[in-house]
Amino acid sequence: MPDHPLPQLEWFEAPTSPEQGQGLRFSCTQCGNCCSGPPGFVLVDDDEAATLATHLGLSIQAFIEHYTHTLPEGRSLTERAGPRGYDCIFLDRTTTPGKAVCGIYNHRPKQCRTWPFWTSILHTPQSWARASATCPGINKGPLTPAAEIKRQRAIVQM
Repeated sequence: MPDHPLPQLEWFEAPTSPEQGQGLRFSCTQCGNCCSGPPGFVLVDDDEAATLATHLGLSIQAFIEHYTHTLPEGRSLTERAGPRGYDCIFLDRTTTPGKAVCGIYNHRPKQCRTWPFWTSILHTPQSWARASATCPGINKGPLTPAAEIKRQRAIVQM
């Protein structure tokens, strides 16, 4: 018997998983579903606020005043009401017809960068399937290896 127990496999690492334990598939379709819907939050920490302020040519204080608000969870990007619910303030539905484009994509917060590899979505195969009902990019596109999924999941706790 080994001195250390073997690590427990995640459901997406199991040979019976959709990709035979190799990971999961995801490719953003620019539908905007993850950036809109019921009121929610996109948390931004001080470093992310500073990066976004610089990108937008604003002082950190101006960025915080114009683009964020405070919630019990922390500082969040502002949302605006629209026909599909509440859109992130940086979601652009007009520039590219039929697409929802992130206006800060290269500088987006960690919460956005790690979608859909959040603990809440990866908890069970059923939670992954529920997320796929609203995200057409889940189970599509290139394979993300299990190790990368775990790395991204560890970045934020969602």
